[in-house]
Amino acid sequence: MATVTESIDLAVPVTTAYNQWTQFEEFPSFMEGIREVRQLDDVHMHWVAEVGGKFEEWDAEITEQRPDTCVAWRSTSGKQNSGMVRFEELGADQTRITVQIDHEPEGMVESVGAALGADDRRVKRDLERFREMIEARGTETGAWRGQVSAGQTDTAARDTGMSGTSGLDAGTGGTAARGAGGLDTGMGGTGASGAGGLDTGMTDDRSGRTDPPAVSGMD
Repeated sequence: MATVTESIDLAVPVTTAYNQWTQFEEFPSFMEGIREVRQLDDVHMHWVAEVGGKFEEWDAEITEQRPDTCVAWRSTSGKQNSGMVRFEELGADQTRITVQIDHEPEGMVESVGAALGADDRRVKRDLERFREMIEARGTETGAWRGQVSAGQTDTAARDTGMSGTSGLDAGTGGTAARGAGGLDTGMGGTGASGAGGLDTGMTDDRSGRTDPPAVSGMD
């Protein structure tokens, strides 16, 4: 099992950085090798990536998610990988993101690449592209403020109901899904999060469905 850990500092508030990261379908817009990420529901995604010149597909589930703090995942089929993304507030407009990915290299090319630090460099480049994207934009394309524990959504924690249109493969009319991007090496290689677009609001639903307003609590 190979482990990759990389950090980067962003000149945006922690909430902005976290909200944008929840747009999983946009991962392909900044993650090398990721071709598609489909958000199936609050905690499940399907990834399509190009690895070593061939296409790979796998399913993953979010095991833990806490707003402005962390997102953790693990694969449930295909390429074995897991990891966590942590968000640390450094100041009013400063955030540190730390990505840790554990994955099982398959075959000589991937094993040699991991040994030579190719995975570390790829994740670093992905984070640099994410920084360029969010700092240039200055705001997120959407948000999902729900909480996940042990792979289950905390239904008591609902979002404030902000919605809008969100980039690639996003939903329409204010019920946009997370988006359509991509991830690499586990978190990459099959990420999901609307890749482009944005605007008038933030989405609070990963699957594109419209839920009745919460009775209490916030997400």
